[in-house]
Amino acid sequence: MNATLTAVPGLRVGHWTHESGSTGCTVVLAAGGAVAGVDVRGGGPGTRETDLLRPEMTVDGVHAVVLSGGSAYGLASADGVMRYLEREGVGYRVGANVVPIVPAAILFDLGVGESAVRPDSEAGFLAAESASSGPVAMGSVGAGAGATVGKMFGAGQAMRGGLGSAAVQLPEGLVVGALAAVNALGDIVEPATGEIVAGARNAEGNGFVNSMERVRSGSWDGDRTTSGNTTLGVVAANVTWTKAQATKVAQMAQDGLALSIRPAHMPLDGDTVFALGTGGRRADSRLLGVIGALAADTLARAVVAAVRAASPGFGLPSVSAG
Repeated sequence: MNATLTAVPGLRVGHWTHESGSTGCTVVLAAGGAVAGVDVRGGGPGTRETDLLRPEMTVDGVHAVVLSGGSAYGLASADGVMRYLEREGVGYRVGANVVPIVPAAILFDLGVGESAVRPDSEAGFLAAESASSGPVAMGSVGAGAGATVGKMFGAGQAMRGGLGSAAVQLPEGLVVGALAAVNALGDIVEPATGEIVAGARNAEGNGFVNSMERVRSGSWDGDRTTSGNTTLGVVAANVTWTKAQATKVAQMAQDGLALSIRPAHMPLDGDTVFALGTGGRRADSRLLGVIGALAADTLARAVVAAVRAASPGFGLPSVSAG
C-alpha cells in the first residue's frame, strides 16, 4: 500500500540527486492542475512564484512544485521542470504558447560537500522526467540529499536530515498526503512521545543535548544560527477547493513542523509549506478543518520519516547508522 504523497490521486514525484550525494531537487507534478496555496513561516525564505498563490491573485492552478537544495541557486531547477512540462504540452494556453506554473522553494545545503555543486535547470528536467505515481523514495535523496538537522551547537554535533513522506486515507475516500525536505536547525522529535529521534548530539556522541532544554537553561545564545536551515513541505488532498482554502490548509500544516521540530520557524529558517488540491469532493468549512488537522499530523510524520530513512555521510551520522 502506498502511504506517501503519491497516494493522493493526480500526483507524481521525482527526484534528482547529484552523484556526490550532497544536494538534489524533488519535483511534485500535478499535470492535470492543482489549486494551490502556500504558507511561508520561516524568516529567511528562498522562493519562486509564491506571490501568484495569494488568494487575491488571478491564476489559481499550478502544474508542479519544486523543492530544491543549493540555496537560491537551486531555484534554477524550476526552469527545467517548466521545460519538461512545455514538452508535454502541460500549462496555461496563451495563444500558441503553453506556460506551466511552477512554484519553488529552496533549502541551504551549501555546507555539505562541495558548495559549487547545485541543482540546475537540467537537474529539474531530469527530476520531472523521472516522476512516478509509485511510493516516494525517502532518505538522502532529492531535496533532502544534503539536508542536516540538530545544528544549534555547531555542525560537528549535527546529524543527517533527509526527505520523507506520509499519507492517510479515510474510509470515505479522502486522502491527505505530505512530503518534507528536512534541513532543520533544531531537533527532530516524535510528536506522540516527545522523544528526540535526531538532533544535536552530546560531546560523547552517544546521546542528544536536547536543544530546547539548553535554550530554557539560558546556555544557548543563538550564535550558531548561520549554519543554514529550512524545512520545506508539500501537503495535498483529493478535493476541490479555492486558493483561500488551500492557503488555510498550508497554514495549519505548518503546525506539523512545530510538532516535530524544536525549535522551528527560526529567523534564518526558510520554512515553507505548499498545499495542493487535485480535485474531487468539494471542501466546505467542516471538511477543511479535517484536512488541515490531518495535513499537520501527516507532515509531522513525514518529517520523522525523513530522518529515519537518511543515510550517514559527509562525516555525519544518521538515525539508521552512525
